[in-house]
Formats: sequence, C-alpha cells, structure tokens
Amino acid sequence: MERRSVETRDGACWVLVGPTASGKSAVALELAQRHKVEIVSVDSMQVYRGMDIGTAKPGPDERACVPHHMIDVLEPGERCNVGQFCRMARRAIREIRARGNRPFLVGGSPLYLKGIIWGLMRAPGADPAVRGRLQEELDRCGREKMHERLALMDPEAAARIHPNDVQRLIRALEVCEVTGSPISAGQRQFAGRPRLKHAMVGLRRPRAELYARIERRVDEMMEKGLLAEVEALLEKFGPQGTQALAYKELVDHLMGKTTLIQAVSLIKRNTRRLAKHQLTWFRQFPQVEWVDARECESPSELAARCETALTSA
Repeated sequence: MERRSVETRDGACWVLVGPTASGKSAVALELAQRHKVEIVSVDSMQVYRGMDIGTAKPGPDERACVPHHMIDVLEPGERCNVGQFCRMARRAIREIRARGNRPFLVGGSPLYLKGIIWGLMRAPGADPAVRGRLQEELDRCGREKMHERLALMDPEAAARIHPNDVQRLIRALEVCEVTGSPISAGQRQFAGRPRLKHAMVGLRRPRAELYARIERRVDEMMEKGLLAEVEALLEKFGPQGTQALAYKELVDHLMGKTTLIQAVSLIKRNTRRLAKHQLTWFRQFPQVEWVDARECESPSELAARCETALTSA
C-alpha cells in the first residue's frame, strides 16, 4: 500500500495513547501503513531484548512492515530510567524527521511520554543513603505498604504510580524525604507547555470490555509460551532482570511461592490495576482527542476514526 503524508500542525508528531490491551498496536500499524510515519514505542519494557510475549511486543513481520524504534535496545539486566529513555527516544525522533517521515509515538507508559513531550522535572539527584534505606524497607514491608506510605505523603503521585513500579515508587518517596515536597508538585511544572509539537489521540474502551480483553490476552500469552520465556530470562539474568508485570508473578511461581493458577490470576489482576493507573495519568494530559472504541470494531475501522482525530487537530 502506498503511504501518504497528511500534514497536521506542520512538523507535529502523532501520538497514540491508551491503557494496556486497548488495541493501540493494531491501530498504529494500520495508520503507519497509510502514512509516511515511523513508530516510536513508548513502553518502558519493550526496550528489553527477550521480553517479547509478556510485553506484547510487535513481531518481526509487523516491524518489517513499518519501522519501529525503542524496541530491543537493552538487555533485561540493564537499568533504564526516564531520562535515559527520553534521550534515546528524542534521538530516534530527530532521525525520523531527517528522513522526511513523521514520528508516531505509541504506548502506555505515561511518565515516559510526558518526559518526551513536556520535558523532565528538575529534581534533586539521588541520595544513596535515603534510597538504600527505602529499598531495605521495601524488601522488609513489601510494595503495598510502601505505596500506602506514598499515598499519605503524596496522594497525586500515588494515584499515578503502580505499586509494582518499584523504581518510581522509591524515587517518589526519596524526593519527598530529601526535599520535604511531593514529587508531583515538580511534575506539574511542564503541564500545558509541550516542548514537542504533537497531535495526540487516546484510545479507550468500556471497563468491562477492557478487562475482558486483558483476561484473553493473558491467556493467549500463556498459550504462546510466556512461562518458558520467563524461565529463560530467569536463568540468564536472575530475579532482578525479570521484575516487569507478567514476569515477576511467574518468577514467584517458578521459585515455589505460588501455584501457576495463582500466578496467572495475579497477572490478570495486576494488569487491570495497571490499566486503571494508565487511564488516571492520561486523563491529565492536555488536548487529548479521545476515541471510544466500539465493540467488534475492526482495527481498520478504528484507525480511520483515530486518523480523523489526528489530522483535524
């Protein structure tokens, strides 16, 4: 299919957001085949090689059809913070533009997307002593208790940070302790002042339908061999390299802490919670054109409606 260019606010990136399992990838692929765009994945876990099934990473055929960026750029044992991710993504955006194509940002990691478009907050550097103590407390008390503490200190940040997102949870608590101010106060400083020109569309579905899609997708991941994928990663990188959603639950199973049925149930529950957190974040993004997916609507039909929203922005 010949790809065409449709201008919207000259030079603007296209952005497609939405919760996990909402159908973003299929819609993005449809749009990318119609226009001169290259996809930039804004997913904090798809950057890791070998984490394919559990992150719903686009397959080789899809990536051969349309150029994708920010996928398979790090090993699971490597750390990738928001600043590093944003620098790599901005470099990819510049290279896409240099080729005369439009960058198309697609993903469900709101903080990473916010950093790319609005910039990062000015925050104090890491305090090793405070961070080390918080990590010890997390190991002793658990993620849920630490998240409850954050909810008391910074309710706004707690609403955005999933309890399983240990890195951001520790960082938010660290900033609160070091500065005496909530991290959310600093994160608001870029709201409404985008540094990257863009048109953004959000994809959403009724909650019951979204949750049903999550259930089906987890079952499909297990059928595709997610457990074997986790076993291979655990053997190569150890537990620290397998802390992503859908991986850590199966690691606990492999280490004898849960049954397989319990692990799969936890993946589904935690994925539902993730979707809720993503929507909480994205609702605060300014100027998002929301598209409500209709039941049984094909990716092609849905892409047409997203295209209208993007080109009319």
